[in-house]
Amino acid sequence: MQNSISKYFNWSKAIFTAFVLTTSMTNFVSAQTATEAKATVGTTKMWGTVDGISIVGLVQGPSAAVADLQIACVFEYTEGDIFNPPALPKELNGMVHLDESLKGIITEVRKNGQFKGHALETLLIDPPKGSLASKKLLLIGLGNRNSFDPELMKEVGSVAMREALKLKVKTASFASDIKDAGIDSPTALVARNVVLGAFEAYRAQSYLNEKHFSDKMKLQKLILLAGPSFFTFAGGGIKDAITKLNTK
Repeated sequence: MQNSISKYFNWSKAIFTAFVLTTSMTNFVSAQTATEAKATVGTTKMWGTVDGISIVGLVQGPSAAVADLQIACVFEYTEGDIFNPPALPKELNGMVHLDESLKGIITEVRKNGQFKGHALETLLIDPPKGSLASKKLLLIGLGNRNSFDPELMKEVGSVAMREALKLKVKTASFASDIKDAGIDSPTALVARNVVLGAFEAYRAQSYLNEKHFSDKMKLQKLILLAGPSFFTFAGGGIKDAITKLNTK
């Protein structure tokens, strides 16, 4: 009887050990896969073209992306919202880097109510020379963070495009900054909606141009920024939007 109990104990121990080893290996492989799926800063990819405009993905923060116009999005202000959880840590938070590059001016104008961040509200900033990689910065409001709807990003994309065309820039870079703010948003859908909205506005202006009611548009490239962990997901939404736009 004692030998049977001993054998059963040893067998159970072996099974448990095998389970632990298998689980550990699975977790290791999953972690390795997740690491391999994460893009490095500076990764860039041409996702496609729409109406002759190149649509490029870039893993970069809005303060370091090179463009004629950098577009960034912010929610309505709450105290310390871009610095404290649920916002991403400083090293991963592009909005913090953007604000610090401009010596806190974004927080200042939000905190004192000069830019409230209401949905689709805009503010154009001329950065001091050498502070940002872009020549101009456009802030677009996202409204109340607690009621964010990804559908809003179609309108945000439209506003971004209209302002880029109005400023007659050749390159525009777009950062939604939703993940930075700590909002668990659907990355692919957000990226898709931004592109769809942007080209809805572009085609409206193009129609006016054809009818001689608008100057010739100068935009050549639209850059969509994404964090290292979200680059592939964003690309899926962007490619879907490109396919849809090119079949119209």
